Amino acid sequence: MGVKVLSDVGDLDLSQFLRPGDRIVMGQACGEPTTLVEALIEQSPGIGGLSAFIATSFSGRFTPAAVSGFSLASMGAIGALRSLTKEHRLGVIPCHVSQIAPMIEAGTIGCDIAFVQVSPADANGDHSFGLISDHVRAAVTKARVVVAEVNEQVPFTHGELLPAAEIDVAVQVSRLPVEVPPGRIGATEEAMARHAAAYVEDGSVIQTGVGAVPDALLRLLHDRKDLGVHSGMLGDGLVELVEAGVVTNARKRIDRGVSVNGALIGTKRLYEFAHRNPRIRMCATSYTHDAAVLARLDRLVTINSALEVDLTGQVNAEQSGPAYLGGTGGQVDFVRAGARSPGGHAIIALPATAKGGTVSRITADLSGPVTTARSDVDVIVTEFGAAELRGQTLAERTRRLIAVAHPDFQEGLARAAHTIQRRGF
Repeated sequence: MGVKVLSDVGDLDLSQFLRPGDRIVMGQACGEPTTLVEALIEQSPGIGGLSAFIATSFSGRFTPAAVSGFSLASMGAIGALRSLTKEHRLGVIPCHVSQIAPMIEAGTIGCDIAFVQVSPADANGDHSFGLISDHVRAAVTKARVVVAEVNEQVPFTHGELLPAAEIDVAVQVSRLPVEVPPGRIGATEEAMARHAAAYVEDGSVIQTGVGAVPDALLRLLHDRKDLGVHSGMLGDGLVELVEAGVVTNARKRIDRGVSVNGALIGTKRLYEFAHRNPRIRMCATSYTHDAAVLARLDRLVTINSALEVDLTGQVNAEQSGPAYLGGTGGQVDFVRAGARSPGGHAIIALPATAKGGTVSRITADLSGPVTTARSDVDVIVTEFGAAELRGQTLAERTRRLIAVAHPDFQEGLARAAHTIQRRGF
């Protein structure tokens, strides 16, 4: 079909191009096409049998009531999707971020319709994917119908482009994209950040997520020189480091002078900074998370989070008892890369306790699945210190992890560790 341009959102009738039973893949995070999502929520009951996949969502539009007209799946309960897992309305597909695009390409994750948010076109008629790259190109290539929310307020970022000819339906809007404000930094987050920052040296290449701990960490790096960035996602903290001359990417073996990233998750400040900025390149997960690409980065320091870690180093970043709270994400890809990078490190950072200090996150037994295997784990950081586990025996790991647990729980953990320390495993 030729490109159908809708300048009035009121003219958007999904039944003109969606069929009962269609499978939809949507742009995620701050690249979520909120106008299309709102239309789907309103119109899906009249179409019937629809299903959708979104990797993460921060918009708050997906509520248990909102998804009553279609089924929704994700790679985890990240962001506002937690409300759906509480009501058992979200299908969770356990997978690494890097697996999503190949599964779309193979048809394992069905994609009849692609909903994407893009910037206005440039002089050549090409749109930028703006705030998100990851697997949207795979969705566009696979879909029978590509519906693009062309948002006047989405920045034009360097990287992957979407030619206008590949769009079937273009919906013209002007609205502020989803924003994710910086997390609230408290004493615990500051302490964790200090321990993690000790592993970031001049010339390090950093990968981090978004939230209070990454934000606190980035604030502590202003005395570093020539830091590089290669990450799956970045927030507002990047802006300050680039403007301060700390992030230059000058020492990277590849992509010198450029921060490589898959998702911009922040506020209008970040979006304006990224607009036509040649120092930022948005790339698909086939590049940001690729093992061969990551292997070419020296001094790669990766920082990821977890719900709990057991005494041997197994990491759970997904589920706490009956509550599904997180996801696999890109953790395993980057943990393996950081731990193997010459001069690099892979850091898992988590508070020592949960539920107001009543539960230890350093635990004898995990209450959920193993997200990252103990054989891959490098450094575990809490507000009480850093436990370097790589190359250590299981018995020694228990001692190091107990040392960074909250003091109130150390005696109980020591009793739990006795068997491992006695027999060595």
